[in-house]
Amino acid sequence: MKISVLGAGGWGTTLAVLLHFNGHNVTLWEYKRSYAKELLKKRENTQYLPGLKIPNEILITHDLDEASDDKNLIVMAVPSQFLRSVVDKIKYSDIKNSILVSVSKGIENKSLLTMSLMLKDIHPLIDDSQIGVLSGPSHAEEVSKRIPTAVVAASRDHDTATSIQAAFMTSYFRVYSSTDIIGVELGGAFKNVIAIGAGIIDGAGFGDNTKAAIMTRGVAEISRLGLALGAQPETFAGLSGMGDLIVTCMSRHSRNRYVGEQIGKGKTLKQVLKSMDMVAEGVETSRSASQLAKKYEVETPITNEVYKILFEDKDPIKATTDLMTRDMKTEGNI
Repeated sequence: MKISVLGAGGWGTTLAVLLHFNGHNVTLWEYKRSYAKELLKKRENTQYLPGLKIPNEILITHDLDEASDDKNLIVMAVPSQFLRSVVDKIKYSDIKNSILVSVSKGIENKSLLTMSLMLKDIHPLIDDSQIGVLSGPSHAEEVSKRIPTAVVAASRDHDTATSIQAAFMTSYFRVYSSTDIIGVELGGAFKNVIAIGAGIIDGAGFGDNTKAAIMTRGVAEISRLGLALGAQPETFAGLSGMGDLIVTCMSRHSRNRYVGEQIGKGKTLKQVLKSMDMVAEGVETSRSASQLAKKYEVETPITNEVYKILFEDKDPIKATTDLMTRDMKTEGNI
């Protein structure tokens, strides 16, 4: 297959190398001309994924038309809040026969659209059968080292989901298929918000009990909101739900957990983000998540407190106390 990966961050680079390993003809697009030249020269992503050789057969380009024209499959590895500006520059004629796969995990601010719905919003003529997502517990740092990983490919069209599955499946990267694209997207996006909360727990010096509570009740929140938006409940117990939540809340590689941890230690959000090269999707997604919850009248107390800590300077200790002293609830119903 002729495949293009848009976005040469750590994840985009990792997937480009994986797809090359699978025998595909791969193009990797980098939006900064100067960094595209550096990638071409060094054949290594020194800024985002040092140590991984980019095979000479992978075409690296800054030209978006070259990257998008006449491709069987286009992988969208651009951070969610920047994806619209990239896709908006792509001519519909270039992608009318392509499968578009989002690997970004976020909800667009203002529009409150998932990435798949955003693609339809930008190019209304794109058919649902052309759109898919890939999500699950999959840190680039580990996949690039061929550490066994399992994810899920989803599309409203079963054949599209299985086509994506086949394109990415390797001996170290196992891919399951699903038709619950909205559930897979929501699980991948909202777990980042909960992971910031888990990081705050770490930074503030609370224990494993507290973190386990945040994670399990976080799944309940994600499930409630997902069901309100039409997702299937079992999706949130799977790889793109509980699986991705576990790895993002626990891993040293998690940018979202790191943001929370630093805030829990007393730093401001501005200070933390200034020190980071890569994007922590959960920061902006917390805005979208809290707005979606209000729109659909869904109770999301953890998400609400994370938002207040990030953007209203609420004290993490006070936020935790407020969560703990809420009215008594029954656990059985999400």
